[in-house]
Amino acid sequence: MRGDKVTVVVDAGTATREFEIEATKKGRKVEVREQGRTTSVVEVDQGGNDVRTCRFRNDRIIALVEHKVEEEASVARLPGVTQ
Repeated sequence: MRGDKVTVVVDAGTATREFEIEATKKGRKVEVREQGRTTSVVEVDQGGNDVRTCRFRNDRIIALVEHKVEEEASVARLPGVTQ
């Protein structure tokens, strides 16, 4: 879903680097896939096709945080009623 993002903090030797991968268009989502010694963060379209891919070595990843966007619930609101 647009707005989904993953933040990856990586050990770059003398410092740390932070990467943010975000779903850029409506209907796209971000997936995290582990494959052997690497972790891939992939932006996927509605058809399941990979749009963008970032790969990181597992031994260099310090932190990986997924920020998922909640779908808005379709709730009928009545005039004068507050939640």
